[in-house]
Amino acid sequence: MNVNSTSTVNTQSVNTTKQAGPDNGLGKDAFLKILVTQMKNQNPLEPLKDTEFIGQMAQFSSLEQLTNLNTTMNQFIGLQGNETLAKHANLIGKTVHWEQEINGQLQSGEGVVKALSFFNGELLAELDKDDIKVPIETIHRIEN
Repeated sequence: MNVNSTSTVNTQSVNTTKQAGPDNGLGKDAFLKILVTQMKNQNPLEPLKDTEFIGQMAQFSSLEQLTNLNTTMNQFIGLQGNETLAKHANLIGKTVHWEQEINGQLQSGEGVVKALSFFNGELLAELDKDDIKVPIETIHRIEN
């Protein structure tokens, strides 16, 4: 799409509407207001040229919905992390054996799980030995 075909008045209308919204998003109401403003200010000699603007506004609306979906999914993932944390709470006080590759070297060890934490989307077991934190998926044996 050719962005240069829209007039300066149209761009200013978009920016004004964007700033006026409480969540800074373009919803259906903002789209309709901008569409009416666009139709009032369109060139009567070239009425079909403004359909590009309408297409761009539809893309903005789709982008807003994708952003909302992304926010919802991030919240969902956060809740899933908390659920996973609760599911693995039974590991606290248990001796675990772990093994993982770090910088091309295989490292392993054991320790008693003293806590669990969720960091950067990864569930970690905090062990009593040297305050080591290991990802849950590296644990291959659990003992009383």
